[in-house]
Amino acid sequence: MATTFLEDAARTQAAEAVAAIETQTSAEVVVAVRSSSGHYAQTDARVGAGLAFAVLMVLLFIPQEIHLAVFPPVVLLAFFAGTLASRGLPSLRRALTSRKLQEEAVRTTARAAFTELGVSRTSRRTGILVFVSLFERRVEVVTDYGVDTAALGTEWQEALAALSAALMASSSPEPFFQALRRVQAPLARVLPRMEDDVNELPDMPGVVA
Repeated sequence: MATTFLEDAARTQAAEAVAAIETQTSAEVVVAVRSSSGHYAQTDARVGAGLAFAVLMVLLFIPQEIHLAVFPPVVLLAFFAGTLASRGLPSLRRALTSRKLQEEAVRTTARAAFTELGVSRTSRRTGILVFVSLFERRVEVVTDYGVDTAALGTEWQEALAALSAALMASSSPEPFFQALRRVQAPLARVLPRMEDDVNELPDMPGVVA
């Protein structure tokens, strides 16, 4: 999924979607993509410890006699094999990492990206960051002070829900960018484009390290 979203074709689709939205609203929309918002080393360690414990139980209870000197290196190797397996299997790693921890990691990274990418520095404070964290399959939308999310109403909330659903449902970026265009209607209603509006932020999505 990470490779797909970061390909040039997907980045072009994102820029086109943002440009289309901004023709109707004074909001400045920025899409940012990150492969993962957290390191989740604790999950890797748990998998490693679990595998090491299982190997230790096998060594202790198999009928063959095994010299005690074999135990430490074999158990240690099992631990490292488990941590590497966790890192190499994103679906397993995601399933074994608490949802709360993933949500907090995405929220924290999105807020940092909001400042890093300059979304907080628009003239009317109408910046909106649509932050996509691919490992967690989560979308975090951060809005500046000039965007009244309460006035945007249920139509806005439904558009955000559609973004999250599209990211969860498909590894292809097309459904996500189609869902992104749904934010245009509520934004145009509450923050219509003004004659002196200029494009202050790039339409091409940013990649957050």
